Amino acid sequence: MTEKPFSIACERNRMPIATGLDRWMSDRRHVLEIGSGTGQHAVFFAARWPHLQWQASDHPDALAGIDAWRTEAALPNLATPLALQAELPPLPALTLPPGLPRFDAVFSANTLHIMGWAHVQALFAGLPAVMEPGALLAVYGPFNNGGGYTSDSNAQFDAWLKARDPRSGIRDVEAVQALAAAQGFMALGDIAMPANNRLLLWRLG
Repeated sequence: MTEKPFSIACERNRMPIATGLDRWMSDRRHVLEIGSGTGQHAVFFAARWPHLQWQASDHPDALAGIDAWRTEAALPNLATPLALQAELPPLPALTLPPGLPRFDAVFSANTLHIMGWAHVQALFAGLPAVMEPGALLAVYGPFNNGGGYTSDSNAQFDAWLKARDPRSGIRDVEAVQALAAAQGFMALGDIAMPANNRLLLWRLG
């Protein structure tokens, strides 16, 4: 049996994220989580919102760990995790298995600063193809304002990210908002989160 991976950050941020999303998830039905990581968020949110069908996804290497959490939780509304990555052209940006319906909500936490900017662009370009009209998009993580850091800790974190992978780094919120607008997303909110993070919300169409 695969050992469950664990992230202390997920334990710390899951409740603030859930509180920020409660009102937005009340009328949703089928949520795709992109970059599910350890699987802790998927289990916590599926238990908190039992009316939702929660679909976790990530790089193939992460799926066994996510599924270990899913198997232990045994929640009826938490599906087997999918292999899903943002691909660069000429490949389709996001490809779901045949027969899977479009989602009326997409959630992603702490992913945009890990991916290279080209993959962030590909992700936003691919989202409308997997989402219903009117679907909710929620993205959690650290963001810069006007090219500047919002805290010393974010500046230090960004330096660590770039030393590990020069393509990664904290994104300017204005650039992300522009990407979303170009794909037909309307901004709904920008909620301050603990530890200098933010929860950005959009609706498709």
